[in-house]
Formats: sequence, structure tokens, C-alpha cells
Amino acid sequence: MNNLTGKHITLISLNFYPEDTAIGLYSTQMAEYLEQQGAHISVITAFPYYPQWEIAPAYQDKGSYLHEKKGSIDIYRYKQFTPKSPTFLKRVVHITDFTLGSRFNFKQIKECDIVISVIPFTSSAWLGNTLSRKRNAKHWIHIQDFEFDAAFQSGLAATTSENKSVAYKGLMRLERSILDKADCVSTISQTMLAKLKEKTNTATYYLPNWIDATESDPSQVAQHPYFSQDKFSILYAGNVGDKQDWSFFKKIVAALDFTKFEVIVVGAGAKMEILKDQLKASDVQFYDPVPLEGLASLLASADVHILFQKAEVVDTVMPSKILGMMASARPSIITGHPDAEPAKIIEASQGGYYKSTTDAQEIVAILNSLRTNSDRATLMGSNARKFIVEKYARKAILKDFTDTLRRL
Repeated sequence: MNNLTGKHITLISLNFYPEDTAIGLYSTQMAEYLEQQGAHISVITAFPYYPQWEIAPAYQDKGSYLHEKKGSIDIYRYKQFTPKSPTFLKRVVHITDFTLGSRFNFKQIKECDIVISVIPFTSSAWLGNTLSRKRNAKHWIHIQDFEFDAAFQSGLAATTSENKSVAYKGLMRLERSILDKADCVSTISQTMLAKLKEKTNTATYYLPNWIDATESDPSQVAQHPYFSQDKFSILYAGNVGDKQDWSFFKKIVAALDFTKFEVIVVGAGAKMEILKDQLKASDVQFYDPVPLEGLASLLASADVHILFQKAEVVDTVMPSKILGMMASARPSIITGHPDAEPAKIIEASQGGYYKSTTDAQEIVAILNSLRTNSDRATLMGSNARKFIVEKYARKAILKDFTDTLRRL
């Protein structure tokens, strides 16, 4: 008998299949694994929209509510307001609309033993508290992103100092009240776990995101067509949003010799069109996100990965893209706050460089050293993959999670 045979589990996550990046990917894989363990899975989610911030074409003509099946998983969707240019206030409307509209889908959940709510958004956890109370079920909250803290750290929630203090304190009280009502709260990094323990008295659990060693194996993929053979390739792949330091990225681009380097950005997000416009006179190449099945080829075809984080973002997020970057057996250059979780991972793995710098020439010097010392780049890449495959293997992480969920 599987661990969860006969159990009814409801997952509340704004992002889910067919979204195959970031939170949508992990929520889907979590649901599929629980399904394999014998549970009956229902999902309350939105219409797919991320990372383009636009309802996916296949869903645009659908009604406000939609019931789908993925295997034996029941998916209940609400067509939420989705702003093409997501300002802070428009995001608030986006979240509020999903929250209020999704209450109708509670009627579809006839049986429920456990509710799993994914943050962001915190309102999903409020929905989870409400549903668990209605169905007398246990409630597990999983935090992918401390959205309130991140909004203030990244500057997304632009306010004066006085207004920020009042708004922030109010949101922290709301967050605590929601977290304290759950039976268990998990998050994805040790730094975030320490922060979580300051926010709630509820039992906590470390549930990192994961990687599949086979699917990410760079030795099993062909060269991706986006890359040339005669230049050193610098790749950023992922969400082009508010938490990355695009001003610093532009400084690096301005300082590079494009006869020796190529810079490729693959992704989508709130800042993508702005960045394209600002760099239209440069040689930076921009592409839309690739399908999940082409991601390993994309990542393994680069010579080096880059991720420039805003230094203010410390303990509120753990960029899941790092797992794919490192699993590709290529070195990474990451910048940000010295206490951020990626700093610890890079140091422990010896799989690249982590710098707390705004000195573009320092990063360019590192890029040149990797370009001219292929043995060092290869060793770093090998170190990175070995560390990630050992520490973040999907099967082991989800097995431990399922065992803990069953005991709940």
C-alpha cells in the first residue's frame, strides 16, 4: 500500500500545469507525486498566465470556471484578472480576484483530509485555512516566496518610509494570523526557514525545491540552436522581474567585448519588454521561454550562467532557477546580499562565484578568466552538478515530505 492511499488532498496554488516554470512546475510535480502515493488529488488554481502575465491562448476563450483532469487529478480553475503590465496595485487586484473567485470552487471539494496551500500568494493560505475549517481537514502551508517582505525589499511596493512602516506592520500581523492557524508550515531554504520561525509558532518543515538528475543530465542533450560555437556564451534563463538587478546587468553588457562573448536572455516577465527596449542597440539576444523538455539543452549549451539579484533581497526568496543552472554542469556567477541562501550554496559546492558587488569590471574579469581557463570552468561545473544532484534530488525530498504529511 502506498503512503497516502485513500487520502483526499486539496492543493491550492495560483500556479499549476500547464505552467512548467517556477512555482507552477513544483506544484504540479508535488501533486503528481502525491497522486502516485495513492492520494485523491484536487487542485484549486488559476488560469495559466505565468511568466508572460497573460492568460494562455488555449484558455482565453474559456468561461470563468473550468474543470479539467490531469491523470486522476481534478483541476478546478478560476479565470482571474491578469494585468499585462503588473504594477503593485494591479497585482493586488489580481490576487484579490483569484481569492474571491476561487471560493466558488470549494463547492467542488466534497471530501478533504489535508489542504496544502502554496504561498505566494498569502491569500491562498487564507483560502486553505477556510477550506480546512469547513472540511475539518489538516492544513499545510508551503512558502515559496515571502511575498510581503519581498515586495518591500525589492522596491515593488513603493511607499514613503512612514507609509511603509504602517503597511508593513499591518501585513506582518495578517501574515502571522494566517500562518498560526495552520498545522505545519514549510519553506524552501534554510535562510527562509529561520525567518519563518520568527513569524509563527506553528510547526515548521524544510521542503526545498528539487531537481531530477536524469532530466537535467547535460551529457544526454544536444547543443541548443540559440548558441554560437565561436564565442563564450553567457546565459540568463528565467523570470525577468523585480527581484533581479537589471541595472547591474546593463553595466555588464556595456563593459563586455562582444567579439569574444555573447549574451543570451531567455525568459519572460514584468520587466522583459522594458529590458529589451533599453538594450535594443546592444548585441544581447532575447528569446521567449523554452518548453520544459528543451530546458536541459538550453542550460547545458551555455558556458556560464548569470544571476544578478538585488542586494536588498536577503531571506525572502530562494531562486529555484539556481538548481537548473548548477545541474547543467556549468559554472554560475551570482550577485546579491552576502547572507542570501545562494551564497551558501555556491560556497559549499565550489560551483561558481558569488559576489556582493556593484563593480561591473570585477564580474567582467571573472568572465574573462573562465573564458581563458576552460579547465577551471569545467571543474566548477562538475562541482556544481555533483552538489545539486546529491542535495536536491526530487525522489528523496518528496518521499520525506510524503512521510511527514502522512504523520500529520
